[in-house]
Amino acid sequence: MPLFMDIHHVEGGVTGSDVAAAHEKDLATQGEYGVNYLKYWVDEDAGKIFCLVDAPDAEAANTVHAKAHGLVADEIYPITAKG
Repeated sequence: MPLFMDIHHVEGGVTGSDVAAAHEKDLATQGEYGVNYLKYWVDEDAGKIFCLVDAPDAEAANTVHAKAHGLVADEIYPITAKG
C-alpha cells in the first residue's frame, strides 16, 4: 500500500497531548477506510504535525482525519521509505 506524509499547520501552536488524543481517534476510525496511521511527529511551538500513513490514496487518509476529529491535512505527499 502507498505511504503518505501529511502536514498540518495549526495557527498559535499545538500541544503534544492534543495531538495524541487526535491520533487515538484516527486509530479508532482508520480500519473502516483501509488506512493505517503509523507514526506522527509534532513541533508544538510552530504548530506543525506530521503524520506517516499507509493508505490506498491521499483522499482515504484525509477522510480518516475528517471523520475522526475534523483536522484535515494542509498538505499530503506520497513518499517512499528508504533505509
